[in-house]
Amino acid sequence: MQIDPKKQIELLSRGVAEFFSPQELEAKLKKGKPLKVKLGFDPTIADLHLGHTVVLQKLKQFQDLGHQVIFLIGDYTAQIGDPSGQVKTRPVLTEKQVKENAKTYLDQAFKILNKKKTIVKKNSEWISKMKPMEMVRLAGKYNVARMEEREDFKKRLESGSQVTIQEFLYPLLQGYDSVALKADVELGGSDQKFNLAVARDIQRAYGQEPEVILTMPLLLGTDGEKKMSKSYGNFIGISEPPGEIFGKIMSLTDPLMYHYYELLTDENLLKVKAKHPKEAKVALAKIIITRFHSEDKALAAAMEFERVFARKENPSKIEEFTMHGGAVEISLVEVLAASGLSSSKGEARRLIQQNAVRVDEERVSDVEKKLTKGRSYLLQVGKRKFLKVTLPPTPSHQGRGK
Repeated sequence: MQIDPKKQIELLSRGVAEFFSPQELEAKLKKGKPLKVKLGFDPTIADLHLGHTVVLQKLKQFQDLGHQVIFLIGDYTAQIGDPSGQVKTRPVLTEKQVKENAKTYLDQAFKILNKKKTIVKKNSEWISKMKPMEMVRLAGKYNVARMEEREDFKKRLESGSQVTIQEFLYPLLQGYDSVALKADVELGGSDQKFNLAVARDIQRAYGQEPEVILTMPLLLGTDGEKKMSKSYGNFIGISEPPGEIFGKIMSLTDPLMYHYYELLTDENLLKVKAKHPKEAKVALAKIIITRFHSEDKALAAAMEFERVFARKENPSKIEEFTMHGGAVEISLVEVLAASGLSSSKGEARRLIQQNAVRVDEERVSDVEKKLTKGRSYLLQVGKRKFLKVTLPPTPSHQGRGK
């Protein structure tokens, strides 16, 4: 490599949670060959969010330094389920669900990685070909006592919750991925520490030099409490509309906003903290939207946010929805659920009770509220959701024969 190993390590160490170990990485770099750097994602959801990009950006650093990066889609391991951080056994995904979720992963990953310089693999390429005895031999290369030391397994066993043998297989198969790819380095979130450590042991058991591990801090979700996750509903998807991303970032608390700056940007945190918090949030939102959409869309989202929320005006573009059928009057609850402004009638009732719903700019608190057919309404849920709903009049029955 052209860049001095110590300078590479200095750059690659920035923002890392744990590093196993800089000395091992230096020894590998001194061999003078590009390293194989692996990052795996199980397609358990359809879209990547900002939490995923923390480790993707670190992978991009390796790529920019001339190393061979491998984006691994865990299409086989996703059907087993990663037990990391789980308080109970994950529900098993079907092969069809995994394939559907994997469709969008690459397009989203290539918003960060250089497509031409990225090797893409699926672990079904080798795991699905393993014979039963090969799987048995893999299972014989790790100790049950070590597996039981795993923190999430230990907690579940102590509380009387079950841990299945299937879950023991997950870190073994993830470790075998590193054997199949002959990985020199593997990246992951800090919640992957156990799985990655197992991979080092599995490589040794197969006679390979163990990979170096770099774990990245977990990005907190928009609630500021749990890690960002679609299952927690506290995520910002990188494929979400620019206006939605902008609004979510503007709703962050100040401490959380600085946390996002630290993990998602290279901005000087002291300079960021010298700004007014609102100005800093606007700047952060523009950085994120520019990265995953475009600068023009970032500016447009900023202008729209200012117009709607600072000047209290309605959005310039409001989607429309027409609801047919029903009686002369239709309940607001039914309209909210049918139009997608709420996920269900139950959620619609809760939103109304929480004073989060407006009809023609008037706040509604009555869950029995009715809307009359033959006219249109402007509905608003929360601060960011607007919809123009049209309820056509009930067709006349005159002129129909019997």
